[in-house]
Amino acid sequence: MLAAALATAASLPFWRHWCQRHGAVDEPGPRKIHAASIPLAGGLAVLTGLLAALLGGTAFVFLHAPSGTMELLQYGLGRRAAQLLGLTVGAFGMLLIGLRDDKVELRPAAKFAGQLLAAVAVAASGVRITLFVHNILFSYAITALWILTVVNAFNFMDNMNGLCGGLGAVGAVAFGWIAAQAEPHQYLVATMAFVIAGALLGFLPFNFPKAGVFLGDSGSHLVGYLLAVLGILPHFYTRGHPRILAVLTPLVILAVPLGDLAWVVLLRWRAGQPFYQGDTNHLSHRLVRRGLSDGQAVLVIWLLAAVLGALACLWQ
Repeated sequence: MLAAALATAASLPFWRHWCQRHGAVDEPGPRKIHAASIPLAGGLAVLTGLLAALLGGTAFVFLHAPSGTMELLQYGLGRRAAQLLGLTVGAFGMLLIGLRDDKVELRPAAKFAGQLLAAVAVAASGVRITLFVHNILFSYAITALWILTVVNAFNFMDNMNGLCGGLGAVGAVAFGWIAAQAEPHQYLVATMAFVIAGALLGFLPFNFPKAGVFLGDSGSHLVGYLLAVLGILPHFYTRGHPRILAVLTPLVILAVPLGDLAWVVLLRWRAGQPFYQGDTNHLSHRLVRRGLSDGQAVLVIWLLAAVLGALACLWQ
């Protein structure tokens, strides 16, 4: 976590300058609260921190691991190679879709198509949801639906400083804790989850309470994708925990962004508006209308997500 946080923070100045040079900035406007251009560097920095920590940790282990451990690592990584490749392709795909959208504002259909391709790449790599239904088409469909839903839920939640990144960090810690405590222990999943949390925590001081950089669509797409994958990778139903309802754990951990998505989509549908058209009916906006400041609203939502994450860990 610490390595990822430091790598993210260290890379931010570079990515901030890169975004300013290439026009990847959020300009001030009538509906904006910032008076100057803000670089959309968050997603690039988070991915940099994530990859730096994972690659650096892998190199350290391979250089210093005993011979017996090395054989186990090579065997495990060999079995997971296709999955890791698929997850990496999906992460870069989501980031690039978001970057393009930040630059030219893609049409909803084009953005959805790109998201779907990245989701299918994950399913094709072997990282799939089954829900005890042994049918390959069902598995592909439910996996793609899950990834698309979570990605857009986090994209919708990126409406106040720190909100999307903080929710991602809280969710990643919960998934990591569950994977580490599972029987048998799922160390690869736990490591990835805590590294993701660290990368997001390294970004948050630059985005909350006052933003010097934004996640942008590239960052919110990446955060949503990473949390969607963390909802698939752990084995919630195991011999140590043979409870069928345990597969609902990801819904509890991600209840805040998923609930917010369902609420605003329902309201927009009832009003006859496109579901992708932005408004101020999100939970964060409603808390502000109740008298909280933006920062206080974000803290309340973080706390709610943390409580739900802790309950999921205890339940597991």
